[in-house]
Amino acid sequence: MENESILSMRNISKEYFGNRVLKNVDFEVKKGEIHALMGENGAGKSTLMNVLFGMPVIHNTGGFEGEVFVDGQKVDFRNPRDAMLAGIGMVHQEFMLIPAFNVAENIKLGREIGHPTALSKVFGDLLDAMQWKQMAADARNALDSIGMQNIEEYAQVAGMPIGYKQFVEIAREIDKTGIKLLVFDEPTAVLTESEAERLLEIMRVIASKGIAIIFITHRLNEIMTVADTVTILRDGEFVTRKPIAETSVVQIAELMIGRKVEKLVDDTDEDKRQISEDRIALELVDYQVNMPGELVKGMDVKIREGEIFGFGGLAGQGKIGIANGIMGLYDVNGEVKVFGKTLNLSKLGEALRNGIAFVSEDRRGVGLLLNESIERNIIFSAMQIDDNFVNGPFKILDKAKANRHAREMIKNLDIRCTGPAQTAGSLSGGNQQKVCLARALTMVPRILIVAEPTRGIDIGAKKLVLEYLARINRELGVTVVMVSSELVELRSLCDRIAIVAEGKVFKVMAPDDPDAAYGLAMAGMQETAVEA
Repeated sequence: MENESILSMRNISKEYFGNRVLKNVDFEVKKGEIHALMGENGAGKSTLMNVLFGMPVIHNTGGFEGEVFVDGQKVDFRNPRDAMLAGIGMVHQEFMLIPAFNVAENIKLGREIGHPTALSKVFGDLLDAMQWKQMAADARNALDSIGMQNIEEYAQVAGMPIGYKQFVEIAREIDKTGIKLLVFDEPTAVLTESEAERLLEIMRVIASKGIAIIFITHRLNEIMTVADTVTILRDGEFVTRKPIAETSVVQIAELMIGRKVEKLVDDTDEDKRQISEDRIALELVDYQVNMPGELVKGMDVKIREGEIFGFGGLAGQGKIGIANGIMGLYDVNGEVKVFGKTLNLSKLGEALRNGIAFVSEDRRGVGLLLNESIERNIIFSAMQIDDNFVNGPFKILDKAKANRHAREMIKNLDIRCTGPAQTAGSLSGGNQQKVCLARALTMVPRILIVAEPTRGIDIGAKKLVLEYLARINRELGVTVVMVSSELVELRSLCDRIAIVAEGKVFKVMAPDDPDAAYGLAMAGMQETAVEA
């Protein structure tokens, strides 16, 4: 019985607008096992789980290819409720609790127990009398079953420690009738070390009852501690499925990252680059950024003039917060120095005025004026900050100069459009990204910061954007700071790469360091600790 599959996903493929994010993936989970699902950002883990739960994002974008079996029966879940009725639940990283409700009310939410009243017989079961004692007893049983006797069923959720909230989420799933499979999505990401250890113990208790667990995490030490089996995805493809007893932390890290690192840019003019060993272009001192979901918690970095410096790391670890703080979009503590000068980031536009240009990771929300022309988008920052493209005391737009420059940038960056007058919002994602880059370059920056510069664009556009970054670095001496989730791109372009974990620089690496070393660094683990 232990060897029977509770879940079998066969030849699963999924495409979003021409981008194939899952390619014939097989995934199988046995009854009562803890099965780790591993992979870098963008490997396809979330999409695979969206397929399993019948999420609208799947069905609203053309569905998927392949077959899903639960308990040997083929299923086609059209929404998460279908999955729940089949005995599949999820413990989310972001809590799905109502703070004003108590523990029992949260556990029984949507599955309340009531008995008919005279009014409910006429007007419907919404007017049933609630069986509060029975619901509290059910909540108590669920909490006790995972060993959480110290959580009171009548306690209000608001103000509870984060770890307790996580355990309430688990109890809610356990309380559901006929639960067969639980998905834990980064459950320890917000927990303290002791809370995380307790959670792993609870996972073992749940598995001992015959309930299977899919454990999604980037913490390799947790996988080795609690999982029975690991499946690794890479670039939307199945890599391997192994019993934990037959693998190691180093091997898992290497399989997650490992791929041939091809040079995506031409480096034939490498000898023309001038990197100063002594002159520091950008320095962060005890740098902290209060960006929700991307907190930077105290960072010290020196970036040399003329180099291409990369920030990599997993989602939510703080790398995106670095650039947004420098540009004054979120509250900052610590120091940011540009060629030795400390910036006053409380002043809007301070970074721009001191030679830093920025291409945001959120090109539609922050990077572009979607309803304005390509020309206006390209010249906007230079016009506002440097009074470029305007004449006279009344700052009248020099239309001829603006048009010439826009056409030049369209040609240089191969922006596919009908002309400078076309609106930015009507362009494809790749061409929107090029417009953002064109606007940044129009500032003639000494330092260019680009965040996720190739996100959501095709391989041809990626290559062109990366080649252009290398070219302006090489020919114009612009110091380039690249923030990216794409390790292959960082390793093909950057001189040094800082891996960010838990809001700090975990390790500064060379692009040709071993795959396993990168995998361990992304997971926040030192090689020496593994060897010990």
